Parts: sequence; structure tokens; C-alpha cells
Amino acid sequence: MASIARPTLSASRAALRQVAVRRDVTRAAAFHTTSKKQLLPAGPQVVKRTVNDPVVEKHGDPAHGSYHWTFDRALALGLVPLTLAPFAAGSLNPTLDAVLCGGLLVHSHMGFQNIITDYVPSRRYPKSRRALNYGLGAATLLVGVGLYEFETNDVGLTETIKRVWKA
Repeated sequence: MASIARPTLSASRAALRQVAVRRDVTRAAAFHTTSKKQLLPAGPQVVKRTVNDPVVEKHGDPAHGSYHWTFDRALALGLVPLTLAPFAAGSLNPTLDAVLCGGLLVHSHMGFQNIITDYVPSRRYPKSRRALNYGLGAATLLVGVGLYEFETNDVGLTETIKRVWKA
């Protein structure tokens, strides 16, 4: 009698385990409502060295990134009073307007350059990175020329903002 009860007991334990596993799977599956989609194809999978080769060390200034970050933040902080000064003082100074346009142009250029640096690695995509950097330089030059023309031949940036605000 004990030999007959033993297989049924182990079979019921196995059935309970399967039910418990199914409940966990359905509970976890509720959080995965969309399928995983590969937006970009995988980059080139090339091994340039062997496992036994030493690591190539880059000798550069370790504080370079720190200075870059500090300049980014200082420029962003400096744009706040430059943006508010013409409206608070009530005077529209062309020099102050030119400094504001230059600061906005440099700030935008550095922000997009940081995006390119972070998301397009030069080791995997050297040609794309170079093309994006040249494209960014061309776009910055084009916007700079446009801002210069807008400042010299039209009413200027702060006067335009003032007119749009009142409209």
C-alpha cells in the first residue's frame, strides 16, 4: 500500500510545481506587453587583437572631460541672465543681443556634439561619427550666418521674442 501511495504523492507534487511555475510565468508575462524590437542593426563584430595582446593605454589629460563639463555648465548658467537682461532692463542693446546669439549657438553646438560623442562610438562607426561631426559643423556655421543676417538686417532676436510674446 505504501508503494502505491508514493508515486501518486510525487506525481501530485510535480503537478503542483507545474501550476506554481505557470502562475509565475503568467505573472511575469503581464509586464512584457510588447515584443522586443531591434531598432538598429548590430554594429560590425570585428576582433582586432588576440586575447594575449596587452591593452593599449591612452595617454591623455584625465581632467579634459572635467573642464569640458564645467564649461558646459558655466555656459548654461551664463545664458540665464543673458536671456532675462534685455527684458528686465527694457533696453534692446545690439551688443547684448549678439552675445546672446553667440552663447546660444555655442551652447547648442556643444550639446549636439555631446550627443554624437555619447551615442555614436568612433571605434564602431568611425565614418558615421566623422560625417555627423562634419554635418554638425556645417549646421552650426549655417545657423551662425543666419543669426548674423537676422541681427544685422532685421529687428534682432530679443525684439522678435518681445513681439511674439505680445502677439
